[in-house]
Amino acid sequence: MLTKRERTRLAILDTSAALASEHGLESLSIGGLATKTGMSKSGLFAHFGSKEELQLATIDHAAAIFGREVIVRGRSAPRGVARIWALLDGFLDYIEREVFAGGCFFATTSSEFQDRPGPVRDRIGEQIGRWRSYLERAVEQAQELGELDPELDPRRIAFELNAFVQSAKSQHVFFGDARVFSDARAAVRDRLESLRAQEPLAV
Repeated sequence: MLTKRERTRLAILDTSAALASEHGLESLSIGGLATKTGMSKSGLFAHFGSKEELQLATIDHAAAIFGREVIVRGRSAPRGVARIWALLDGFLDYIEREVFAGGCFFATTSSEFQDRPGPVRDRIGEQIGRWRSYLERAVEQAQELGELDPELDPRRIAFELNAFVQSAKSQHVFFGDARVFSDARAAVRDRLESLRAQEPLAV
C-alpha cells in the first residue's frame, strides 16, 4: 500500500504529465503546480527540489503510464506477430482514448526538446528508445518463430510499423480525423502480411 507521501507525489505527477502533454515541460513550475494541486510551494519543494527534477520525474511518470497502457498489453499476447499487433494496436488505442490531455506526451516533449541538449532531452530520448527497442525485439521474435521473413532487417520493419502509428497521431492532432486510426491499423495489417512468405496472418 502506498504511503500518503507517495500518493501525493503520484497525484502531483499525474497533473504535471497532463499539463506537459498540452503545453510542454517548460510550462511546469513549482508555483503553477501548487495552484493546480491546491498545495503550498513548500509542500511541492519537499517532493521536487528543482524544476529540472520535476521535469525528469514527470518524464519517468509518463513513461510508466505508457508502459502500463501499451507495453503490458503487448506482453499479454503470445510472442510473434500477435505481440507486434498488440503493441501497435495498443499504442493507437492509447492515442485514441487520449490518455494524456494533449495527446501523446512524448510527441509534445520530444518536439519541445529536440534542439535543447541536456538531462531532460536525454531522458526523453531514453524513454522513446526503449519503446523502439521493445518493438524491434518483438519483430526479431516473430522472425525467430518463422512468422516473418528472417532475411529482413528488424530495425527497419519496426521503424516502418511505428511510422504508421506516428502518422496517425500527427494527423489526428492536426485534422481531428478519427478515421486515421482505422487507416493505420489497416496499414499495419497490410505491411505485416507483406512480410510473410506464405500463410496469411491471423490479426
